[in-house]
Amino acid sequence: MQIGEVIREYRKKKNITQEEMANRLGVTAPAVNKWENGNSQPDIMLLAPIARLLNITLDTLLSFEEELTAEEINNIIYEMDTKLKNENYGEVFKWAKGKIEQYPNCEQLIWQVSLVLDAWLLAKDIPNAEEYESYINDCYVRALDSEDENIRSRAADSLFGFYSRKKQYEKAEEYLNYFSNQNPERKRKQAFIYSKTNRVNEAYKSYEELLFSGYNMMSMIFQNIYILAMKEKNKEKASILVEKQKELANIFEMGEYHESSCRLDFVAAEMDVEGTIETMERMLASVDTISDFTKSTLYEHMEFKKLDENFITELRNNLTTNFSDEETYNYMKKSKRWHELVSSNSNLLKG
Repeated sequence: MQIGEVIREYRKKKNITQEEMANRLGVTAPAVNKWENGNSQPDIMLLAPIARLLNITLDTLLSFEEELTAEEINNIIYEMDTKLKNENYGEVFKWAKGKIEQYPNCEQLIWQVSLVLDAWLLAKDIPNAEEYESYINDCYVRALDSEDENIRSRAADSLFGFYSRKKQYEKAEEYLNYFSNQNPERKRKQAFIYSKTNRVNEAYKSYEELLFSGYNMMSMIFQNIYILAMKEKNKEKASILVEKQKELANIFEMGEYHESSCRLDFVAAEMDVEGTIETMERMLASVDTISDFTKSTLYEHMEFKKLDENFITELRNNLTTNFSDEETYNYMKKSKRWHELVSSNSNLLKG
């Protein structure tokens, strides 16, 4: 709120006319009128007397706030967006710049105002865009010093995008340091930079690592949702989730073992004799495929640790021991195929 607006608001609250206020301050009524209409500002020596007369603090008179509330910031952004739709970009830019100058320490406002101005600059054919870009980028750079990690990373993202569009890839790459190493966006952006700077193998590897970690993350999420569905006894949903896990393993070329193993818990919970024996057979038959993803062209630039020679054998032994557990698979006792499977594999272990 401008100082003139504050004076008008509190003058009216005290039921003082412009003439009465002028007389008490030793100025003319037209002078007060000009203050309230924004045509002039009161002399600095009059600020304290005006505040005392209106029974407000100097901070209130000058609309001083260290921080804006989220609602106040949203209102400013909404007003700016409305102005951009109806007014000249240059004029709105000056207005927005004034807001930033009014609240120079409000990092959230600085970042959001810059983002909106930047978005309109990209979306519209604004004449002399370079004149505005410099100021917007300076605001992003200011936001990089924020204690708020979210503001820092978003400002860095905006600067990364700006320099990428300008094909200044080395400069864009510098802003990746503002992203956490755990943030997959950092790796995706790094892969993009690799692809644009003729580092093809590095680009492939980064993208492939994202694919691989993406599969593992999605697989865990499916499993966790499956557990929730089973707790709620929503068997229809649980069955769908199991099938989705199988499809996921197939799409990401993880191998037959990974496609089969996700079904075991569900068929066991259902005491599905036929489904259980089929799943057990497939898992034992596909143990050798547990690392088939290392041969997939989807991950050909990645380096995987070679499986120990004894790992497959130990896995098969552990599966056979597990499948033989009569307490867990008590419902399988009448299945001839189950007894044959357990017996044949147990004999292989002894052999």
